[in-house]
Parts: sequence; C-alpha cells; structure tokens
Amino acid sequence: MHKITMLGTGLIGLFYTMSIHGNRSRDQVKVIYSRSEERGSKFAQEWNIPRYTTDLKAAIEDPETDTVVVGLPNNLHEEACTLAAQAGKAVLCTKPLARTGAEAKRILDVCEKAGVFHGYLEDLVYTPKTLKALNSVANGALGKVLWARSRETHPGPHSSWFWDKEMSGGGAIIDLGCHCVEIARNFIGKDLRPVEVMCWADTQVHPIDAEDHSIGLVKYANGAIGQFEVSWTFRGGMDLRDEVSGTEGTIWLNHWLRTGYEMFTAVGEGGYVAEKAESDKGWLFPVGDEVGGLGYTEMFNDMFNSMDANKKPREDFYDGYVVNCILDACFKSAASKQWEPIELEWRGSEDAGKEAFMTEFDADHFLIKEEKMPDGRTKYILKEKAGGKVVQKVVEA
Repeated sequence: MHKITMLGTGLIGLFYTMSIHGNRSRDQVKVIYSRSEERGSKFAQEWNIPRYTTDLKAAIEDPETDTVVVGLPNNLHEEACTLAAQAGKAVLCTKPLARTGAEAKRILDVCEKAGVFHGYLEDLVYTPKTLKALNSVANGALGKVLWARSRETHPGPHSSWFWDKEMSGGGAIIDLGCHCVEIARNFIGKDLRPVEVMCWADTQVHPIDAEDHSIGLVKYANGAIGQFEVSWTFRGGMDLRDEVSGTEGTIWLNHWLRTGYEMFTAVGEGGYVAEKAESDKGWLFPVGDEVGGLGYTEMFNDMFNSMDANKKPREDFYDGYVVNCILDACFKSAASKQWEPIELEWRGSEDAGKEAFMTEFDADHFLIKEEKMPDGRTKYILKEKAGGKVVQKVVEA
C-alpha cells in the first residue's frame, strides 16, 4: 500500500484522487495540499482524507506518506518536485513536467541525484484504446510507422492560471501539445530521436498573450513525422483523436466525442455531461467511465506497480524532459516560421533506422504498387532494378 500526499484540489487533483481511491484501491491519499483553506477542508471531507494543509513543504514532508503526486499549476512543479526529492519520496508529476526544457532538466536532475522514483503523468498514452493500439504497433500490425497525428481541441481550460503565460509557460501548445507530442512519440518509437520541428501558432480568438491555436510537425531521425493539432478555440466539447499510418496498416482512434454513447435531450441532462462539454441539451456525448477513458486508471496502475517492482514506468521524467524540449523548438519555429532543431540531451538510439523498403517482384523489378482496376485487370507499378526506371505491367482479368 502506498500512502500519498496529493498536491492540488483542482480538476486534475480531483481526477487523480478519484482514480487512486477507485476500484477499492489499497493505495490512499492521506494528505491533501490546497492553496485554499476552504477548498482543502472540503476536498478532504469529500474524499475521506485524514489531513489537509496550505503548507506545501509540510504536506510533502508528512512522515506518513511515501509518494507525492503533483497536480499544481506549471510554475510550481519545480519547487514541488525538488522538495519531494529532498524528502526522499517517490514523485509523480502531471503534464507538462515544466514550462521549458531547461526547467524540466533541473527537475529530472534533482530526482535522479536523489535516487527517487519519478513518474510522468501523461494520461493520454494510457487510455484503453491507446494501449491496445500501441500493442498492435509493437506486434508489427502497421509495419514501420511513418506518420502519427494527434489532435486535442476544446473551448479552453478550466482555471485562470492556464491563461497566464508566465504561470503556464504558454498557451495551447504547452497545455495540449504536450499530450499530442508524447502520443506520437509512443507510436513512432521513443528510442528514435526527434530532430526538428515546424510549427504555426496564433492567437485567433481569446484576449490573451499566449497562442490559442497551433499546428506542428515533429520530424524523427528515421524520417517519420509526428503531427499535432491543438486549440482552445474549438466549439462543441473536447475532441481527442489520433491517427497512425504505417507501411502495412492504419489506426484511427476517437476517444471522446464518438465513444458509442450518444444521446439527444430537449430538456437537458440535469447535471454534468463530460469534461469540456458546452451544453446539457441537444445531442450529447456522455462518457461512461471518464477517469478510465482518459487513462488515469491504467496510468496509476503502471506507476504503483512499477514502484513495487522497482522498475521504470512507461513514462518517467526523462520523457517529460524530451517533450518540453520538443515544445521549446515549437515555440521557436512559430516565431521564426521555419524548421527549428530540437536541442536536448539524448539518451536513446543514435541509429536513424531510415531504410528504403524494396519489395521483390521478379528478377528484374521491385514492386512499387499493386492495384485491382474496376474492369478486373490488375495493374503493377514497378521499378527496374538495373536503371531505376518506373514502368507498369497490366495483367488481364
């Protein structure tokens, strides 16, 4: 059993506590930290948590707890993770790990120096659909992954600090892009180095200093492309979709607006529908298991099981650091309007793995494409081995 100090009583702290206390969990939150005395007291009462405090250091150093879960605004992550490492406790931090790559590296360094367990809470790589899809990719069902596209868009975040560029580190890129970048990394291969990015970003709707809409391309050493689309300007709820394309197959994932539960109501739902839902009337898309559907359940299972087995979890602070470095390059590219290199201390493979795919057709040709035509004929597009000329061969039905 792990005894937990939970830092934060906002939406993410609520989701985390719901997940940890769900399913008759043996792991329990024993201390809650909130910046608000009133909110801390109410949260502790609702979730049967023995102690609450507005003292961050006291919460982290509580003698009963062995794990600190950070669900605070981005500008407080470094302080909280540093205090947890100094206290010798396992530390799990919400996404993004930090506001910049340099800040993330300091967090990673202090935890590695202290020798404490560290887990990066990137929930969207733990959704049931994503885990199933990742297993299919690992089994070779798609061949080599060439392109992974991830989209997260909604009308904007739920707390004021997200909209403050100094506190958050950015806008939609730092808030949502961190999800999409890491989803694509998982599908393409986390051992492959991300090398450069091209990113567009703009403030299209909201009166803020940060970007509220962005599209980016992340190029990997083997030539694969990760693509993200993020926005705080999307209307109609929260759109979470992924698409993965490989040499042998394709995967489409829709996590939120089309989950198999669709309802029309003229009078209203009469309560909460789903995260970021904009209406409780008309066509609605409720989510049966919101905590599970967003990946929190499997994420914490992985974290605590990895702690018990003394092994690395699927996502740790090095992953968070890589994501922040990619996002740093995105901000640079959005400003320069050109491809920008990703600067990071790389620990993965230096083998690019960029090989051409040559399918043998006969002694003299490679096969480029085979297609059945409407009239029943089969057309083969071929490349001559000797001269490299592209030719075609038609076989009658």
